[in-house]
This record gives sequence, C-alpha cells and structure tokens, in this order.
Amino acid sequence: MAGPRHHQLADRIKFVVAEMLERRIKDPRLGFVTITDVRLSGDQQHASIFYTVLGDQAAIDGSAVALRSATGVLRSEVGKQLGVRHTPSLEFFLDAVPETAREIEELLAKARAKDAEVADRASGATYAGDPDPYRVRETDEDDDPADAPADTEQ
Repeated sequence: MAGPRHHQLADRIKFVVAEMLERRIKDPRLGFVTITDVRLSGDQQHASIFYTVLGDQAAIDGSAVALRSATGVLRSEVGKQLGVRHTPSLEFFLDAVPETAREIEELLAKARAKDAEVADRASGATYAGDPDPYRVRETDEDDDPADAPADTEQ
C-alpha cells in the first residue's frame, strides 16, 4: 500500500518532468505535451509517466519519439531534484483517458438522439387495446349494496 511519501515522490516527479519539458527540452518534435499522471512501482524503482498531446497523429508520434530520446536527461534531473538514493527509471505512456471520454460523449449523444426520436414517435401514439384494460364486474343498476345479504354469525 502506498503511503504519503510514495504519493509525494510521484507528484514531485510529475512536477519536475513537466517543468523540464516546458523549459529545457527543446526538441522540435515535441508537441504540446501535458503530463497527466505518474505512478511509481512499490519499490520506487520505476516511474510510469502518462501524458497527452494536443494535435493530430503526427504530433503524437513525434512527441513519443522526442520523449524517448529525452528520457536520460529527464531521469538525471529527476534524480538531482528528488535527492533519493536510487533514481527511478522513467517510461512514458500515452494517456488514453481523453480519447475514451470523447468516445463516451459520442455514445451519450447518440443515445440522447435515439431517446428524442422515441419520444417524438410516442407523443401522438394511442394504446392498442381498451383505455381501461382491466376487467370490471358489471353491476345491475337496480342492485343496491345495502340489499346484499349480510353475513350472520351463528
């Protein structure tokens, strides 16, 4: 189970890497990259860094290559700023959350459109059977409930 120190290290790695990408890494292949999450292994020897890229597929591919080539410089700076005995290895992963969220939004929009279509069809519809589908016992008009035989106990 990860403790507070574990989360502090992950947050610090996220900050250091994001700052380095913004200020010191000048690779032209690097697009508009946002670091979304950092997950450390239990022994804090490996850091998985998740990122998103604003742009098309070419920008995503170029950024992935630029991040792989800058991994050594980034790891060196992380080691300097963390001050831990063993600097974790860094591995970059494209974050799939924005794409998944977009797909979910598209599916919800389709569901809303189908619901509106069903509601439009149902607005003028009538029931196929009688208005009151339940059986009702027919009573004679001259029957009076007061004239009914009363239960008598003997």
